[in-house]
Amino acid sequence: MILILGGTTEGRAAVRVADEAAATYYYSTKGTLQAIECAHGIRLTGAMDAEEMERFCRDYAIKLLIDAAHPFAQALHQTIEQASKRLQIPVIRYERRYPPRDEDLIWCDSYADAILQMEKKGIQRLLALSGVNTLAPLRPYWQSHTTWFRILEREESLSLAEKQGFPQERLVFYQEGEDELTLLRQLHPDAILTKESGFSGYFTEKVNAARQFGIPVFVVKRPPLPETFYRVYGEDGLRKQIERLLPEFFPLKSGYTTGACATAAAKAALLALLSRKEQAESQITLPSGEMISLPVSETRWEDDSATCVVIKESGDDPDVTNHCAITVSVRVFLGGKESFHGENKSFTKGKQEFLLRETKVSPKGNKSFSLVKQKFLLGETPETSERIIFKAGKGVGTVTLPGLGLEIGGPAINVTPRKMIRQELIPLLPSPDSIAIVTVSVPDGEELAKRTFNPRLGIVGGISIIGTSGIVRPFSTDAFIASIRKEASVAKAIGCETLVINSGAKSERYLRSLYASLPPQAFVHYGNFIGETLKIAADLGFKQVVLGIMIGKAVKLAEGFLDTHSKKVVMNKAFLQDLAKEAKCEEATVDGINRITLARELWELLTEKEQKRFFPLLSQKCKSYCAPILPDGELTLLLISEEGNVLFY
Repeated sequence: MILILGGTTEGRAAVRVADEAAATYYYSTKGTLQAIECAHGIRLTGAMDAEEMERFCRDYAIKLLIDAAHPFAQALHQTIEQASKRLQIPVIRYERRYPPRDEDLIWCDSYADAILQMEKKGIQRLLALSGVNTLAPLRPYWQSHTTWFRILEREESLSLAEKQGFPQERLVFYQEGEDELTLLRQLHPDAILTKESGFSGYFTEKVNAARQFGIPVFVVKRPPLPETFYRVYGEDGLRKQIERLLPEFFPLKSGYTTGACATAAAKAALLALLSRKEQAESQITLPSGEMISLPVSETRWEDDSATCVVIKESGDDPDVTNHCAITVSVRVFLGGKESFHGENKSFTKGKQEFLLRETKVSPKGNKSFSLVKQKFLLGETPETSERIIFKAGKGVGTVTLPGLGLEIGGPAINVTPRKMIRQELIPLLPSPDSIAIVTVSVPDGEELAKRTFNPRLGIVGGISIIGTSGIVRPFSTDAFIASIRKEASVAKAIGCETLVINSGAKSERYLRSLYASLPPQAFVHYGNFIGETLKIAADLGFKQVVLGIMIGKAVKLAEGFLDTHSKKVVMNKAFLQDLAKEAKCEEATVDGINRITLARELWELLTEKEQKRFFPLLSQKCKSYCAPILPDGELTLLLISEEGNVLFY
């Protein structure tokens, strides 16, 4: 059993993660004001001291504590630590992300220190954005200086301010949609005081407003956390840590994509090359902004390159690359100062040409070349992204057909992994003119690729390095459908009349911009289970369902396949050709369909006039299979392009 201590944005996230397990847990907050739906959690309210928490943990067989409370809830952190030590229960700290400490800000070790520094600077008019609970420690200041406190307009906060004897006319209430700069223009303070509350505490917005207004910012540093807490920085990291510390909680385990593993191995290899130190783990940032750490199983050096290995763990997902050694070698050279080994005396990348001069032959027979000239064609200068050159090593495929968004003849390393690797490596390169050659290899990758769709996609010689989120979600039909039902039930329970179903994070991002007024719970991922999700929506009585779908799944759905998983159905070119004929597309377009490898190529293959006939027809066929499943509700189908353009049907 798990006990989550929440009440914050991080607390909500912890609940979302825990609900994925469909297992009972407890969610505790000090007060009753936080509105939150726990699909499988038991809600507790009221503060607990160490003795009460210890007793609760014993009585309810708590095996794991999750501290998702505010970073300044110091008393609670200490209570959790005491209970943890006495009962030997591990603690996961769901930590916020913080910007680096800017030297332009005035950092204070405590509220008492803040008072000393503000008086030293002669601050007479202060706007405190530190919250109502800081009235007491700041009393010596506001009793003798003009001070405004911004607080939430609720009974609890007003009562606390009255109890402290703070002048009511100096209270400023938080107004939704009002920015700090507007408030500063109204009050004209000499400075603001805030807490180091992280990105989710709108710390950056407060600082930026003060800078625009031209006044100093005093910041009270966040208190240190107990060293024994396991820190995580997002939902995926939290789930992985729960899986490690309490394996029985989740029925299925998550994993990491080949792209995440390659990124971690590449960063470790570069650090190993620069430091000549063995790497035990590698911390990377996922596309979501979350930081995770992956273990590095091997570090080795050869002349002027370093290689690191990360073992891919797919969790309970049936992935052919599970337990593969994702191996990345990194070689760096600086203008004409460094040398590297290679087989070619020149190579090109985009509009750049690199000319090499042979310098020596090593005892092993490898030729060494130095960069003697870097030529930029058409008068262009190199972009930041061009500082990383990707190569396919043994077991990583080479692209031979268009349509994948990758250069023909280049390595089958997808766009998101490339972006992740660039983001991690470029800041670590030793100089602005440094260039890194990143070679990704996967032992047995060529054999494994035969068990994938790579041969059909024109990827030869190995597997692809893929992944859009960095995380592999375990695939289980029953578990996934049960999760869909839980999420849809929560949406219904909080009063949503419209359910927006979509295939995943990418399509949801586009749909949220269209339905910005809907709460997050209204958006549910169907994965591949379109039919099952519509049945659930019908069972729960949703009056309106919006189905967002991208072209890859739409071409399968239009043929009547309500489960679009690639293991069950693939794109039927003959069906698409018949559809194109029905839409009166040109004969050349119909013939061209036979040469595409991915459905998204249809966006470019069809002319603008043909799209206006073909895509409505495709969408109508999709609706013809979906609408009967929702007899008492209205179905809106949105066809979403790769760029996020949405067609309504």
